[in-house]
Amino acid sequence: MVIHIEGMMCQHCKAAVEKALRAVSGVESVEVSLEDKCATVTGSAAPAALKQAVVDAGYEVKE
Repeated sequence: MVIHIEGMMCQHCKAAVEKALRAVSGVESVEVSLEDKCATVTGSAAPAALKQAVVDAGYEVKE
């Protein structure tokens, strides 16, 4: 699943999003790209839970 994220500007932002997504049950791997403003997540986690984790970390999910 690819999640488009607004608000990431630096490596700290990238790390915060990675940490939030990895904490979601069912996530196997996370790859965050500052350049593309997105996160690619593999595993069986629910899309709603992944989006909520990004929002809870202080970033905005774009569809």
